[in-house]
Amino acid sequence: MQRLVELVLLLIVLTNFMVLGTSRLSTCIRAIAFQGLLLGLLPPLLHRSLAVYTVALALSAIAVKAIILPRFLQWAIREASVRREIEPRIGFVASLLLGAVAVAVAFGTAQQLPLPDRGGSLAVAVSLATVICGLIVLTSRARALTQVVGYLMLENGVYLFGLTQAARVPFLVELGMLLDVFVGVFIMGIVVFHINREFDSLSDTDLTELSER
Repeated sequence: MQRLVELVLLLIVLTNFMVLGTSRLSTCIRAIAFQGLLLGLLPPLLHRSLAVYTVALALSAIAVKAIILPRFLQWAIREASVRREIEPRIGFVASLLLGAVAVAVAFGTAQQLPLPDRGGSLAVAVSLATVICGLIVLTSRARALTQVVGYLMLENGVYLFGLTQAARVPFLVELGMLLDVFVGVFIMGIVVFHINREFDSLSDTDLTELSER
């Protein structure tokens, strides 16, 4: 069971690097969908239980993070006719290097925390790395849709950290987190769609230039 948890956490880290290193929005969305599926597998693996709350949490995470949100984002890129991140503020190679630094910092930080077991320490490290990688995508990309993906990565990291503290976090709080991210991405998608329709652009650089004029 421990080896399986470690494998899932390793794959989550790899999906972070996949998002950091690609310009294709469809690849980013597939990576974030796969990451959502992996997160859905973790509740019963981390807590070694098939209790009602862990199963419900796993199924809700898979439904929202691996199915509903990725399909919504796929619809958004079709409607907006955007396929790639053309001019990121930080290049893709530099983003990958920053991601590697983020992983190193996250693992170094997790080792200093008073965590009860190795599995919990590894999960906390991966959660911190995912949060930082999400922030990198959120701040370094110009396309609004890519920034939405970064926001999802950030929330996935917060969600993973919550799983490590599930005994202290009520079940309703976890469900509320899923609902919050669903509503947030839904609203951002609507805004992105209207921005593209009105201004024929999804770059926040163009919006900044528009405000300066």
